[in-house]
Amino acid sequence: MADEDIVQEVEVEETPVEEDEEPEDMNAALQQVLKRARFHKGLCRGLHETVKALDKRVAHLCVLAEDCNEGAYTALIEALCTEHGIDLIKVPEKKKLGEWVGLAKYDQAANIKKVIGASCVAVTDYGEKSKALDMILSHFGRN
Repeated sequence: MADEDIVQEVEVEETPVEEDEEPEDMNAALQQVLKRARFHKGLCRGLHETVKALDKRVAHLCVLAEDCNEGAYTALIEALCTEHGIDLIKVPEKKKLGEWVGLAKYDQAANIKKVIGASCVAVTDYGEKSKALDMILSHFGRN
């Protein structure tokens, strides 16, 4: 019986978002940018990695969850972003941010089983240029 193990490949289905389409709002654009950055290994997740990226000034964008329960944590991230001139976006939920940056576990039916919250994320490499990235950069008045 052990010689006949069955391996099933499960495809993870996400919200179908066309790569060339204009995102309808800022959250959809941010989700696309974070997905591309994760694909190009350009994300720093968690306090330690994010603070290192912000301090070295290699981060282009920082995303902070508003429901973070540690006041010193948010004060540190906001201070580093303003000191080094790095753009900061706030999202309402850290669980949703964790899902966007790949901190979710899926079952065989491609349903979310567990999501680990991420209070902050830094983007060091955007990947390729897209309309979602243009929307975020125009929000900050760049390019």
